[in-house]
Amino acid sequence: MKKTLLSLCLCLSSSLSLADDFSFGSSTSQQTEVPEIGSGIGFIDQQKEKMIGEKVYRQVQHQLPILQDPWLEDQFMMVFSKILSQTQLGQPIGLVIVKDPQINAFAVPGGLFALNTGMVTSSKTMDEVAGVMGHEIAHVTQRHYSRSQEDFKGQSLLALAGIIAGAVIASKADGDVGGAVMMGTQAALMGKQLSYSRNQEREADRIGMQFMYGAGYNPESMADFFETMHRSTSRLSFLPDFWLTHPLTTERMSEARLRANQFPRVPYSHDQQEFETIKWYTAVVSDQTNERELQVLAQRNYFAGILALSEFYLKQGDYNNAQIQLNLAKKINAEHALTTLIQTDIYLGQNKVNEAYQTIISKQRVTPENRALSYKLAEVYIRQNKPKEAEQLVNRFIFKNDRDITGWQLLQQAANLDKTNPMRTVNVLRNRAEVQYWSGDEENAIKSLLHAQRLAKDNNAMSAKIDVRLKTMQQERRLKI
Repeated sequence: MKKTLLSLCLCLSSSLSLADDFSFGSSTSQQTEVPEIGSGIGFIDQQKEKMIGEKVYRQVQHQLPILQDPWLEDQFMMVFSKILSQTQLGQPIGLVIVKDPQINAFAVPGGLFALNTGMVTSSKTMDEVAGVMGHEIAHVTQRHYSRSQEDFKGQSLLALAGIIAGAVIASKADGDVGGAVMMGTQAALMGKQLSYSRNQEREADRIGMQFMYGAGYNPESMADFFETMHRSTSRLSFLPDFWLTHPLTTERMSEARLRANQFPRVPYSHDQQEFETIKWYTAVVSDQTNERELQVLAQRNYFAGILALSEFYLKQGDYNNAQIQLNLAKKINAEHALTTLIQTDIYLGQNKVNEAYQTIISKQRVTPENRALSYKLAEVYIRQNKPKEAEQLVNRFIFKNDRDITGWQLLQQAANLDKTNPMRTVNVLRNRAEVQYWSGDEENAIKSLLHAQRLAKDNNAMSAKIDVRLKTMQQERRLKI
């Protein structure tokens, strides 16, 4: 895999502050075994936190190279949900995967977690990924972003802009430059808080370990990943001053190791072969590996390598070689969901729609709750010109998570095929508006709904639905953080 650089420390969330127009109220709820934050500290109510998280979600989707891969998203969402279950935070907004080789991750108030593909490909176990999640979620549960809210009053938009701008630069150019942009922005806000930031990091380490242990992950993995970070930082050509606010010192690594050793020993939680499959699949879909590297793995009869090589050829449109490698992978594990997804995509690429249907339907019927399999079946239904069947499948998942961009894209395609529906164009516009909105294109989302509203003026029920959604979008667009 390509060498990775640490573009910034793993605690972006601690620099987020809140705008003047948010009021603060008290809260008496405390997480078991998590220390008191302190009296007099204000809290944002959960609804406003959700609005903040969704706003950041849309901006991240708009400005960063996000991977839309239901199977991969769900693998990490399962881990994120387990960690989050150890807190008193509400339902998560979601998890996004940034196509970027830099080692980075961050959590945002409201339950949003973002991780770079470089963090995944640099990890040795899923427990290491869980350790990073635990650390970042601890920053949110301990309200590190709001403890010094008065000091940073009115500066949160600057902080958010700097974080996203730095991440964009880091994803397109030299990681050092992108890191400097983010660090410089945060340094302007936190220049007087050096020792406090160090304490926040220690607190996030300590509480993050509690979260991951409670969720069944090995706390030693957090210390393991710190060592990976330490090796990565040694490759940076310079260390900006802000690096001092989040030091990864030998002392901190030693503290993390000692603290992890105080927990009862637990085995690593995840099947290592499964994590390797996730890791190498991530490397392929994020363009962080090459054919030769994958061929070496495949020649060892290594399931993760063979499956990744099949996906690599599939991405190249080389369906014959993709099938050859997939057949080898099936001899090792024919029941893996990825073998079904890749086989379906090979058939679709070859325009063998009936074969694709037979492949995916047998697996999806066994696990109808699997979003990746259901969405792939919906894609096949669309290719078969069966829009209603596709809509029925996707709507079950959209009902649970209305921020699901892939789901809205499928619904838009299905609506466009439903030529017997008099509201066809209106439905296409409504679904397109949701794709645009959750992708961060708020202005065009509102324009799409306004267009749909004009077309549906003679349908009172539809007009009412559009009006409600339009007002919500317009209100949320005005939100400042």
